[in-house]
Amino acid sequence: MKSSVPSVLTGVVRGGPWTEPTYADSTDGDNVDGEDLEIRRAAVAALGQYNGSVVVVDPMTGRILSIVNQKLALGGGFQPCSTIKLSVALAALSERVISPETRLKLGGANMDLTYALARSNNYFFATLGQKLGFEKVAYYARLFGYGEKAGLNIPAEHAGRFPDAPPANGGVGMLSSFGEEISQTPLQLAAILSAVANGGTLYYLQYPRNQEESANFVPRIKRRLDIQDEISGIKPGLRGAVDFGTAHRARQEDPIVGKTGTCSENHTHLGWFGSFNDVNNRKLVAVVLLTGGRPVSGPTAAEIAGDFYRRLDEKKYFATAQPLTPAALLASPGLLH
Repeated sequence: MKSSVPSVLTGVVRGGPWTEPTYADSTDGDNVDGEDLEIRRAAVAALGQYNGSVVVVDPMTGRILSIVNQKLALGGGFQPCSTIKLSVALAALSERVISPETRLKLGGANMDLTYALARSNNYFFATLGQKLGFEKVAYYARLFGYGEKAGLNIPAEHAGRFPDAPPANGGVGMLSSFGEEISQTPLQLAAILSAVANGGTLYYLQYPRNQEESANFVPRIKRRLDIQDEISGIKPGLRGAVDFGTAHRARQEDPIVGKTGTCSENHTHLGWFGSFNDVNNRKLVAVVLLTGGRPVSGPTAAEIAGDFYRRLDEKKYFATAQPLTPAALLASPGLLH
């Protein structure tokens, strides 16, 4: 794979901003004129030679700060693998199918939601899907943004897909544990995680196309989700994934929470990791999607995300104050006083 790092950092676009060439070069054709270039540098460097995409969002406003490999991120989507468990967990807690303390006996082992999320236990989430039933699983998935565009007026963005009926192969259990027959885009996962990170506001993701749009960016709310209690129920499991579970390669000094996903679709290996840094200042959502051969996995995607956060931390990104823009003022009303 040839490198196009110099061009993406200076804003030069080859082939137009929204063309769809092959995925051989993860930065080829990207439009970066409205991006946060410090974020982009870290994302490009962390992704390295992997065939994939990195999407970074400000969860307090819905502003997309960078998309590495726009042609992949804005396309038709991929099977979410185990990242669908985030939606299923929120649904199960909302419907009181389980509480955070509920322990299910599966295959001779008792486990609660925290352990099941951290270890990405398929039997646990297949059981939750069966207890919920397809209609409830689908209702909450669509509430969280599956099957609709996550962005607002983003050219070339696709809406992914959520099925109208449970999969013939494995039913609602396979859908709830592997995301069978669902197509998820990185933007959709970033939007859901932004709502978890900010306490329940599902923003339209907006992608400024130039520096003027960036400076004048104003957040747009899609809907507010009544999931504050449920967020408290899932965060220990998302933190556990990084501390001792499937995402341990992302672990570092600052708290990172997230969910991995690993599966195959059409003979292609997929690796997902959706995450955010659970801090008070300059919180970011970072979604990594990898496609390709056998080295591709959710743990590998988590390692890339960890490298991304680490690079920003080394540059003191999280120690600096957020620039005063209309979006920053709206997201932090205290700045107005």
